[in-house]
Amino acid sequence: MANPRILIVDDQRDVIRLLRSAIESLNHDLEIVEAPSGEEAMLEISRRQVDLLVSDYRLPGITGVELMRKFRNRRADSKVILITGLTDERVRRELVQAGANAIFEKPVPMADFLDAVERLLGLVRTIFPAESELDLEVQRENLSSLLGNLRQRAEALAVFLLSDRGRILVRAGELPDSSMEVSLLSALMAIYSAGQKVARFAHQELASSFHVFKGGDFDLVFMPVDQHHALLMAGYEITESRQLAVLLDTLFSVRGEVDRLLQSLGLAVTDRSEEPASEVPPEPVEEEETLPAEDIEALFKQSKKKMKPEDVDAFWSDAMSGASSVRTNPEVISYEQAKQLGLAPGEEQ
Repeated sequence: MANPRILIVDDQRDVIRLLRSAIESLNHDLEIVEAPSGEEAMLEISRRQVDLLVSDYRLPGITGVELMRKFRNRRADSKVILITGLTDERVRRELVQAGANAIFEKPVPMADFLDAVERLLGLVRTIFPAESELDLEVQRENLSSLLGNLRQRAEALAVFLLSDRGRILVRAGELPDSSMEVSLLSALMAIYSAGQKVARFAHQELASSFHVFKGGDFDLVFMPVDQHHALLMAGYEITESRQLAVLLDTLFSVRGEVDRLLQSLGLAVTDRSEEPASEVPPEPVEEEETLPAEDIEALFKQSKKKMKPEDVDAFWSDAMSGASSVRTNPEVISYEQAKQLGLAPGEEQ
């Protein structure tokens, strides 16, 4: 069987090199081809099969969206990732309505991008691997059925059972945009860990909290099940005031059933002497200066394509931290900051 083929389309050679190096850092046998424009990409597609198209939105000639439509006219089930450096709401709406499998804004979050590549090609997921904890199929089916029924009752898009490591144990449905699934779950686990700390301060055996995120592309409701598991629900307008109280009652009720099933699997932990769930470190704040493309490429080459998937985020964090030789001292302010505070020489106090 031929190796999956990925076509990367961008008129910026540096961007193509970075995306190619990132994909090659995965431990998969993949064939990667390149094209600087949509027209040349179509010529490549006409010559041989392409399993995944990764294209910039803004191209010389036809746009990435137009390229995607032509690609899918040839192969209806084709997988497409679109990337854009534009933040205009009109452009985002066009990308969403076009039906790409994943959409990323520049700078591209590499962990999410690589996870999307693995997921769309049906590869073994190394960036966001599936949990192997639920080995008993009967109990797993019971959990799946329970979450499926909850999803239908709440008219939600998706319901997930998560571990405290941010892994999806059981899912019913899919997020409307799974492009940022890794980053979303990582952020939720930071909230989960903080909630467990608050519960310990209040001498509670279990954090009976919930978190509601309303508006935007879709609503989210997040709730701990025990010290090592949580429920996540996503949907359109599921947190409207007239139905939120009913939804929360339902979630608290289902949480008890999920906890009982986890206990039957030996996965539920209620002993407070257990080591608390590990915290997910906050994502580093992006600096204004960016590392030159050739420097990042050099770092990829140094990895000899043997980079461990779990080190991808750490790699990019280290790369960005070396973007400038100027080190800032948090206890020193700039002249402009001093001037704004009235502390510069000649300024009135």
